[in-house]
Amino acid sequence: MTKEEVINKLYKQTGMKKDETRVLVEGFLATIANALKKGKRIDFRGFGHFEVRKREPRKGRVPGTGREIDIPERAVPMFKASDLLKEAVDKEYKDDNFQLS
Repeated sequence: MTKEEVINKLYKQTGMKKDETRVLVEGFLATIANALKKGKRIDFRGFGHFEVRKREPRKGRVPGTGREIDIPERAVPMFKASDLLKEAVDKEYKDDNFQLS
């Protein structure tokens, strides 16, 4: 699903104006992004959490040449689904209501 599809779905479900829905979704995403930029963790009970993790420096290879390169330490945003979300997705998968896009 794209952001635009999410906006359209919420617009139809809530009865809000489409522009208001767009502002809400974009504000929600910006709030998450800003919190992650500050190293904060965002929890949605029953859904999952977003957090920033540190990736250690490591060696890598350039695919075309095979030359070894140094990959520096960096911070990456991560999402971890809750057990409830994992179970719900698995149930739909097993009930044949699941479609991979």
